[in-house]
Amino acid sequence: MNKQGKILLDAAVQRLDANSVRICWQAIENADISVYAGTHPEAIDRFESVARSKDGCAQVSGLDPDLRYYFELYAGSHRMITAARRVHLEGAVNFRDMGGYETTDGRRVKWGRVFRADGLSRLTDRDLVLLDRMGIQRVYDFRTTTEMAGSPDRLPDHGAMAHIHLPVTHGNFDFAEAIRLLQNGEDSWLTPDFMINGYIGNLEQFAHCWAAVIRDLAENRHAPVVFHCTGGKDRTGTCAALILLALGVAEETVIDDHQLSNIYIAELLPRLYRRMERAGIDPDRLFPYLTAPRQCIEGVIDYLTDTYGTAVDYLVGKAGLRPAVIDAMRRNMLE
Repeated sequence: MNKQGKILLDAAVQRLDANSVRICWQAIENADISVYAGTHPEAIDRFESVARSKDGCAQVSGLDPDLRYYFELYAGSHRMITAARRVHLEGAVNFRDMGGYETTDGRRVKWGRVFRADGLSRLTDRDLVLLDRMGIQRVYDFRTTTEMAGSPDRLPDHGAMAHIHLPVTHGNFDFAEAIRLLQNGEDSWLTPDFMINGYIGNLEQFAHCWAAVIRDLAENRHAPVVFHCTGGKDRTGTCAALILLALGVAEETVIDDHQLSNIYIAELLPRLYRRMERAGIDPDRLFPYLTAPRQCIEGVIDYLTDTYGTAVDYLVGKAGLRPAVIDAMRRNMLE
């Protein structure tokens, strides 16, 4: 057994199709692992395992495609919750759970508590049923009023899922406006630092927006929330990074989480490229602005360190959160 007394070190869930997943884990000494499933991290059915293996991986089939599943890996007295990172929806590609990340002191972010996403205007009826079953209660929307007017969030009609508007301009970048400028030959704004400066500008101008989400996580122990923008990568990525850093997640893990957007939004890029080509614009010129550049989130972390010291120092000094709020978020969000 390792020095922390852990048998299970890490785990990940890969979706194979609508009805099955493959779960793989890192464990010491080829431990015999039983796998249990449930539709909530705190409602795992432990009466009957869905898989058992000593090989480090197991496949689970026969899952209901209209439910989100969490899995508990069990080895003796040691347990670990895991789930698929991405919530597979028909109308959103970058909707994902922020749970499961390990902190530098050996704890983990709870699954099923906070989600980050791209736009929710194209959610289908089936998607709405799934989000309802997941218990999402509040939706924080970082898009501008103009963005919202053009693509309003589609939420359940029952009204139990509150929509909170926290507009963030993200350096005044707007895809349609960018297309117009380039068509008119205006490209002076296309500099290597444009995106990084946009991220940093958001830190300085919209601290109150990130604070509102963190205050929610501190005050509400069990009600899941989601925050989103249009692509789920820049404004949403900034908020996600601040939350994870404040929880004590390592910087490299925070960067890796940010980079997942590039995987999930890849299927949207061909459509955007076609739109640009029809407008007579070389898609490669805008590529950095359609993805989640690593240097942007690295720039955020460097700026926080150089200007404030830590993410917590920023949240207290700039965003106005009391240290007790950060402590309460950690109590609610970590296990």
